[in-house]
Amino acid sequence: MINTGVISFATGAILFLVLTLVLFTGQQGRSRKNALKFASVTSTVWLAFTALTIYYGTAFFSYLVEPVRSFSWLLFLGYVLVSSVTDKQVADRRFRKATLITASYTVLLTTMVLYRIFAGTAAINIFGFDTLYAGFLLVAVVGLVLVEQIMRNSHIESRRAVKYLCIGLGVIFAYDFYLYSNALLFQGLDVGLWEARGFVNAMAVPVLAIAIARDPRLSLDIFVSRRMVFHTTALLATGLYLLAMGVGGYYIRRYGGEWGTVVQAIFLFGAGLVLMVLFFSGRIRASMRVFINKHFFHYKYDYRDEWLRFIETLSSGQPDDRLRERAIHSIAEIIDSPGGVLWMRQMNRFVPVASWQMPVSSRDVVQRDHPLIQFMTAREWLIDIDEWERDPELYNHLELPDWLRRMPDAWLVVPLIVHDHMLGFIILAHSPAQTHFNWEDSDLVKTAGRQVAVHLAQLESSQALAEAKQFEARHQLTSYVMHDLKNLIAQLSLVVTNASKHRHNPRFMDDAITTVDNSVQKMNRLLNYLRSDSLQIQETETIELCSVLREVVQMMSSGKPVPTLDCQAQDIHIQADRDRFSAIIGHLVRNAQDASAEDGRVIVRLFKRNVHATIEVQDSGCGMDSDFIKHRLFRPFDSTKGKAGMGIGVYETRDYIYRLGGDLEVISRVGEGTTFRIRVTISDTH
Repeated sequence: MINTGVISFATGAILFLVLTLVLFTGQQGRSRKNALKFASVTSTVWLAFTALTIYYGTAFFSYLVEPVRSFSWLLFLGYVLVSSVTDKQVADRRFRKATLITASYTVLLTTMVLYRIFAGTAAINIFGFDTLYAGFLLVAVVGLVLVEQIMRNSHIESRRAVKYLCIGLGVIFAYDFYLYSNALLFQGLDVGLWEARGFVNAMAVPVLAIAIARDPRLSLDIFVSRRMVFHTTALLATGLYLLAMGVGGYYIRRYGGEWGTVVQAIFLFGAGLVLMVLFFSGRIRASMRVFINKHFFHYKYDYRDEWLRFIETLSSGQPDDRLRERAIHSIAEIIDSPGGVLWMRQMNRFVPVASWQMPVSSRDVVQRDHPLIQFMTAREWLIDIDEWERDPELYNHLELPDWLRRMPDAWLVVPLIVHDHMLGFIILAHSPAQTHFNWEDSDLVKTAGRQVAVHLAQLESSQALAEAKQFEARHQLTSYVMHDLKNLIAQLSLVVTNASKHRHNPRFMDDAITTVDNSVQKMNRLLNYLRSDSLQIQETETIELCSVLREVVQMMSSGKPVPTLDCQAQDIHIQADRDRFSAIIGHLVRNAQDASAEDGRVIVRLFKRNVHATIEVQDSGCGMDSDFIKHRLFRPFDSTKGKAGMGIGVYETRDYIYRLGGDLEVISRVGEGTTFRIRVTISDTH
């Protein structure tokens, strides 16, 4: 019967042999990797040799190889430790010195073993301690010290790999320390501890493998095919399943009484039936393949390069310059598709809006409630038409539009989803280079589709905003025109009202003709504004402020209280449209008159401060509180005059002054009156 120790050390030898074979793959010639390979080889030889010596009853001969195995691991730990020293010359000198001391100590231990073998001496005791066990105990102590120093001196970014290396080797040296300290204490090796030593070394191998996989300086490059891993995983899972079912059947038979055998047979055959159903399920097999590919293999794509290329293709050119075609091209480029077509949502259907190297008919539309749209919205799945034809069950027997099934070279349907809403979808043509479309291709294309959807949504938003701005500009222009027409109608109405009394007065007739002529000119200018369809400042000219204000005051003198003019500075010129500037000052004067009693006062002032001309329109009316000024005064279409007012005059005034580069200030107190103060820059040329 094979001894437990043989199984223990043989198990350790097999696992270290596998580790050694793995280390011999990938890039060679690296010092750290060579040191690790040497340690792994010596451990394999030592464990195998120990298993043989136990089998043949000469276990003590294993001590001939153990010093070399210990030396190899100390050598590797020393190399790892000195590699953290920045001064390479100092590090090499320390490493050579430590290697020499360790090699000398190894030779000493080997000599002690040979002496005991050939001299037939059971032990060499000094002060009552076995020197050989003490020697191996010292090796274990040194190994633990090196492990502790490596962990303490490693950089934070390298601890991800170093911690597993320290755990694996720390377990090996800690067990050696326990084994030999116990031997020194009780003056002899414990057989049970000795036989378990192989299993302890075997348990350290998976931990060392993790450390090797995480250390780029060890450069592993072993390849196992996806098919091999899939079948191995399936076989392992099947074995575990059958083992669990066997255990369950055993307990059913044992505790089932007279029905135990019957229930056991039913249970086992039922378990076998379930296993076969699961094994032949295409969906479960596909899910297992995806799981294995995701978690056991390197990625197919260099995602950094793919994403940079994708963004460069998508973002090249102007935002509205053939963005839809670039969106198709950017996704098609990922999987080498030669063409594609983009469908976008319009009202209650999806219509083709752009194509790239792929024909399409404008009649190929999809209603919003079509099963294709509902399926992609709910699942957010990319549809592989070839896979749909092979296995429609994967897509819950989804119904595709007739034109899509007849569409030549149609391959993939990529949903464009923004915030869980379907913005559209892209149909890509078959790729001559892509022979197999897997989960990684699907995830990448679907993610790129989401990014494309965001860009297309921004394009639609910007276009909608541009249209809204056009409507807003037209509405604003209409409001300004209506406001000016209201003022012109008020002037003409005043002329008509006074005509019956003063029609025989020549001076009145002259003023009336002048007023009508002025109104006609303003109406013509309003028509020009409407034809230009623009609210931008028209051609400006150099105007003299005092003369303009005098004309405004004279024109507004027909109302009460009659405004007065106080020009404290003369010959002040600014750049503005004369009629437009006169109109906004007239708005302020008329508002002042409306806010004041007939026996009140309205004063228009002009003075100069530094490089600015300041115009004030002051009244003695009811005034306004700060809340009204802050929240309502400049809000368009908010008037305190009821149906008689448009609520646009003050807003238009501020808007025009801002366009001139000036400023408008309002000073008001309830019951005391209001002052509108306009500051504009004086023109240097006139």
